Amino acid sequence: MNIVIVEDDINMRKSLEFALAEYKEFTVKTYKSAVDALKKIDSSVDLIVTDINMPQMDGIEFIKKLDGHYDIIVITGNATLNRAIESVRLGVKDFLTKPFEVDTLVDAIKRQVKIRKKIKITTNSEKINGDFIATSPALERVLNLSKKAARTDASVLLMGESGVGKELFANYVHKNSPREKRKFVAINMAAIPENLLESELFGYEKGAFTDATSSKKGHFELANGGTLFLDEIAEMPISLQAKLLRVLQERVITRVGGTKEIEIDVRIVSATNADIHECIEKGKFREDLYYRLNTIPVNIPPLRERKEEIEPIANHILKDVCKKYNLNELEFCDEALFELVSYKWPGNIRELISVVERAAILSDNSKITLEDLFLDSRNTNKTKSIDSMEKELIEEVLQSVKHDKVEAAKILGMSKISLDKKIKKYKVEV
Repeated sequence: MNIVIVEDDINMRKSLEFALAEYKEFTVKTYKSAVDALKKIDSSVDLIVTDINMPQMDGIEFIKKLDGHYDIIVITGNATLNRAIESVRLGVKDFLTKPFEVDTLVDAIKRQVKIRKKIKITTNSEKINGDFIATSPALERVLNLSKKAARTDASVLLMGESGVGKELFANYVHKNSPREKRKFVAINMAAIPENLLESELFGYEKGAFTDATSSKKGHFELANGGTLFLDEIAEMPISLQAKLLRVLQERVITRVGGTKEIEIDVRIVSATNADIHECIEKGKFREDLYYRLNTIPVNIPPLRERKEEIEPIANHILKDVCKKYNLNELEFCDEALFELVSYKWPGNIRELISVVERAAILSDNSKITLEDLFLDSRNTNKTKSIDSMEKELIEEVLQSVKHDKVEAAKILGMSKISLDKKIKKYKVEV
């Protein structure tokens, strides 16, 4: 779970960061002002803990600017009853008065997790929007854009990390288009040897090469009237890109070994997880082809920015795996669910499927445990080390007192000698 702490008091801020770092299921970021926080927070944040009385922008104004997009817990030492009531009216989930025990804050955070699960998590496995098990605000924006694009014949370029489900989105565009009753044909540029790719795309005539004992239609002809999905388009050889550009411009193809032009009517959806602009700069991808393919760009957010979807997707996968392998019915324990939601998922949906399938097969219990997931070794960067947080604290305090080490030592509650040792240990610039 990604938590943001906004607190101008450095001791309180760092104390909370140290304390919450002990909890494996939490990833914590801190900011000394609401102004700083507004510049950095994004859709990956699950919950915000904020003070009310802060310079530059107070907590109430901060909460208003968040516009209800995040769960919020307020912590304050001297707020009036009116301000407390105002914060609750703005949708604040909990209100803690300083001083408080860290356990009290942890309980408040976990309470919000349970509430969110009841409100946001889809408990059945019915798919929504035709293809998707669950949605999040980030996914809804992409689906709305995809649906608008689907109504036209404009080329769509899907961009996103490996494993986000680009073919699923391509299919979604096809199913919401006037071509839905015709074929959806997919080809992965990276999966086919370069010397075979042209014939796979455009087909070949009998006798075009040694093994061509008969004519064969290519993917463009197979998709005629429907949609052709060109996956990993950045992997297309530069020699073929000119031919593809001509097909997109002229709407005709010529089979390998043939001379006859064949008219085609195909909607093109392409996808890449590469930095296409970098490919263009390096001369690996034609800029004119990019503009032809990129009429409507669709950026698919990674799974870590669609956290609301993780639990329902995982439950759906688990149910399918149990059925597939004839396993007893399984469910996730709370700790395992925390881990699934807080993990960064560099491999996105593809990795989630792999993790859940392995856990279900190897589990010896009625519930999948944290150990069954084997995510610890993958998640090495989930929380900052105590040393790194202490270094940050020292740097921040030194900066706040204009590098007066005597004053900094007083604020940090240590002797100047101890401070000098830590400055040397952490290589802090003074």
